[in-house]
This record gives sequence, C-alpha cells and structure tokens, in this order.
Amino acid sequence: MSRQMVRPGGRSARIQASVHAAVRELAAELGRDALTVPLVAQRAGVTPSTIYRRWGDLQELLSDVAVERLRPDTEPEDHGTLASDLTAWAEQFLDDMTAPAGRAYIRDALLGDPDGGNAGRCSDYAAAQIDVILARAAERGEHTPGTETVMDHVVAPLMYRILFRPDGLDASYARRLVAGALAPHHR
Repeated sequence: MSRQMVRPGGRSARIQASVHAAVRELAAELGRDALTVPLVAQRAGVTPSTIYRRWGDLQELLSDVAVERLRPDTEPEDHGTLASDLTAWAEQFLDDMTAPAGRAYIRDALLGDPDGGNAGRCSDYAAAQIDVILARAAERGEHTPGTETVMDHVVAPLMYRILFRPDGLDASYARRLVAGALAPHHR
C-alpha cells in the first residue's frame, strides 16, 4: 500500500495538513519549481527527515498534495435530470482539468505515482461523483447506465484528450460524450 493511502489521525494528520498547506502556500508564492523539501519543512514546522520518511521525496509529496486538490469538495449539483446533471458535471470536470492548475495537479499526481495508486484515487473521486448523479436519477425514476459505462464513455475520453490531444477540446465535446453514454445502446 502506498504511503499516501494512509488516512492518519491526531499528530500525523496535523503534520500532513501543515505540510500540504506549506506546499500550497509556497507554490503560490514562489512557484512550483522553486519548492524543495527543506523549504517546505521549514514552512510546515517539521524536519526534512519527517517529509522524507513520510513521502519519500519531493515528487511523491507533490503527488500527494495534487491528489488531495483533485478531490471534489462538494457533491455534483442537482439540475433535475440525469442528462442535465451529467452534462453539467462533465463540463465542470473538463473546465477544472484543463485549467492550468488542473493540468499541473494531474501531472503531479501521476509523476509521483510509481504504483498507480494516485491514479486510482483520482478515478475513484470521479466515480463517486458519477455514483451520486446516477443515484439521484434512479430516485427520480430515470433509467441510468452503470458507473463504469459513464467512466468509459465520458471520463476516459475526456482524460485522454486532456492529456494527449487537447486541441479543440471544449464543452460541446463533453456534451457529445454524455449524449453517447446516455444513448439506449449503452444502458
């Protein structure tokens, strides 16, 4: 299990929070490329060895911070129908991930992730958001595709395009993906 998967409590949670805050503050003040473990440790009030012991190196720390920043902090908005909920979510996801900060978080999350655990956590965040949307739609009596269908037909192509073919990527593309995922042959 990756060090970053641990959900600490008490002192350990306080250390994680202070180190994460130090990374975010210093990146905003000095730029991401200026970050060093000693600089982060000084700002966080811990020793560099604490950071090395817990995260291994700067890239793993940046990756852990990025994954936390990619975690949604609210449930998807309820727009009244599955199509409108999923479309609004996909458009917001696209906006968030294509913004410079979103691209940097994706890059950092993946670079410090030799075992793929961070990618899995990010995928789980998207799946949880989709689960909320699909559960609401089911409660309204709407027929819904499965979570994996939405992941395969909306999230996966969006992420591929964000990472490898960003030209021409816009909200209309996200809307087309959602329409395809909700087409009767995908249910």
